[in-house]
Amino acid sequence: MPQTPKAELSQVAALPFRIKDGKVEVLLVTSRETKRWLIPKGWPMKGKKPHKAAAQEAQEEAGVKGEIRNKPLGSYDYWKRRAAHFDLCRVNVYPLEVSKQLKSWREKGQRQSRWFAVEEAAHQVLEPALADLIRSLPEHVQPLAAAE
Repeated sequence: MPQTPKAELSQVAALPFRIKDGKVEVLLVTSRETKRWLIPKGWPMKGKKPHKAAAQEAQEEAGVKGEIRNKPLGSYDYWKRRAAHFDLCRVNVYPLEVSKQLKSWREKGQRQSRWFAVEEAAHQVLEPALADLIRSLPEHVQPLAAAE
């Protein structure tokens, strides 16, 4: 049974995106164990700002680099599966405009990754609040691309 944590656990995540033919696309990766679609995420890293840690997770899990925002787009909660129980985690999500896809990276072969149209990506993820963040992405990133 899920347990309510004594203190909320916090993670950071990157929401990798690109603008192709004027449309925003989102890169999702599969989890290593359940193979469901999600975004690259992990624990905060000592000595690293949260958005930089999120960018590092994107590189390790999805093999992408780019420009990451230092303010989160928003957050969502999910139940983190543990050996004997579940912990509730709050995930702060940072948009990452992908400029480079690496040929090899740490978790290549352990996960699948795929580009999706925004609405399709929102349908692939299980967490409703993450789906809402994905749907909100275009209104937040269009000015970023136009400004460059």
